[in-house]
Amino acid sequence: MNALKRFLGIIWLALAAAAAYFCIFEFGYPKFVSDKQEDLVFGIIILFVLTPLIVLGLGTFGYYALTGEYDERK
Repeated sequence: MNALKRFLGIIWLALAAAAAYFCIFEFGYPKFVSDKQEDLVFGIIILFVLTPLIVLGLGTFGYYALTGEYDERK
């Protein structure tokens, strides 16, 4: 079970990297450089609020799972 948790830690870190890419380059930046006011506000929220929360949350969880913090201790 501990090996599965460590493997899933790698998966969570990969999801953090994928979320960073999609939040920045697919969702946030195109809205940020748009000419419309509502797109600019949405882009700022995506880039500066949601992206760090999502990426740091997934990355922290993946790091702890990879380093064995969630292993069963006897």
